[in-house]
Amino acid sequence: MGASKLDIYSEDITTMAAMAKVFAHPARVAILQYISKQESCICNDIVDEIGLSQPTISQHLKVINDAGLLKGNFEGKSICYCLNVERFQEFQSQLNSFFNKTKSNCC
Repeated sequence: MGASKLDIYSEDITTMAAMAKVFAHPARVAILQYISKQESCICNDIVDEIGLSQPTISQHLKVINDAGLLKGNFEGKSICYCLNVERFQEFQSQLNSFFNKTKSNCC
């Protein structure tokens, strides 16, 4: 989907799509799972745990962060990440609302 076409969708739809994009890649799910088990972590810890290169982890973290699912603190050249639990709860609410409004009209 071209970036120029995103404006034809409502904000709710584009937000849900951004969240779904996070969960559509196993590396991002693994990153989220790792972060969820930590008080906070530094990017290099994620690299060691997940087994992908630092630039690849950084790209995945950007997608996760763009969806609003991370909070971070800058400490020198490092960034400590933690989950934005409120944002996860908003996404859960959006998904529940979406599926609760979906009609079971399949043959």
